Amino acid sequence: MKPKSRSHDPLKLDMAAFAGDHGELAGDWPLQTLPRLAESAMPEASADAVVHWQARGELRPLPDGTAEVWLQLKADVRLALCCQRCLGPVEETVALDRALRFVADEHQAAALDAELEDDVLSLERALDLRELVEDELLLALPLVPRHADCPQPLPLAGDDEPEEERPNPFAVLAALKGQGGRGTG
Repeated sequence: MKPKSRSHDPLKLDMAAFAGDHGELAGDWPLQTLPRLAESAMPEASADAVVHWQARGELRPLPDGTAEVWLQLKADVRLALCCQRCLGPVEETVALDRALRFVADEHQAAALDAELEDDVLSLERALDLRELVEDELLLALPLVPRHADCPQPLPLAGDDEPEEERPNPFAVLAALKGQGGRGTG
């Protein structure tokens, strides 16, 4: 007999129950509901951005007969980021596809995280999936967003100032030396 499927709240997710039910959730969140991620984007160009996400829980059996709680997490969003060359908006798709392993406490998570390649988190009573998605998308942001070819030529230093003829520093020094030599004697 299959266990009765319960409703899971992504903002207060009981990971053990979700994994035990082999639960699946998916949805969309407006970018403004993920404030730290929204801060990373250019607001005027990303106002309508939406984060698409999917989560699937599972229990993976261990040789000793127990099982580990795992979460398969996928998310993506199209953001306008600030190009580090021309400072204009550059469209980037930021995406993640991660398997996260949950363990009993923070101490165990820290120990396993240091020795394994898996992402390890501590099992909390209620996991805020939106906060986790935001954290993971922040980690997936490009370090230096930029266009392959900027749409407008880059300004060069001093381009906006008219070129003035600057006096030769050695001529100025010679003139000062000449004035000093005449007045003293």
